[in-house]
Amino acid sequence: MDERYSLPPDVAAALDRARLQVEALAVTADELQVVLPDAVGSALRDGLREEAAPISRRLAEVKGLANQTIRRLERLETDLLAERHARVDDLSLLVDLITSQWRGLNERLDRIEQALEPRAQVVPLRPADAG
Repeated sequence: MDERYSLPPDVAAALDRARLQVEALAVTADELQVVLPDAVGSALRDGLREEAAPISRRLAEVKGLANQTIRRLERLETDLLAERHARVDDLSLLVDLITSQWRGLNERLDRIEQALEPRAQVVPLRPADAG
């Protein structure tokens, strides 16, 4: 310091203390620059591990339930498709039965018409309404 201007002893002591504290603060800041990134990184990892583990378990549960739901829906789809095919087969059989019955009925009516055909050529002696 400049010799021309001398500080009172209490101010000089305060200034020396402030210099020592600033130097200690600089040393502490240097130490923190080395230690702090690792400490923050490990704290973040620990926090994420604690928070993410339950979330990942729940996500796995949801995924399992979704897969189970998909399997059940596929099974239902298969059952419904088999049931639909069975109903189509039943309907086809029913149509065949009705068709064969109508054919039989048509054949019977044809036979009846042929049996009645000779009478259709008979001329009545008198009209049915002149009585």
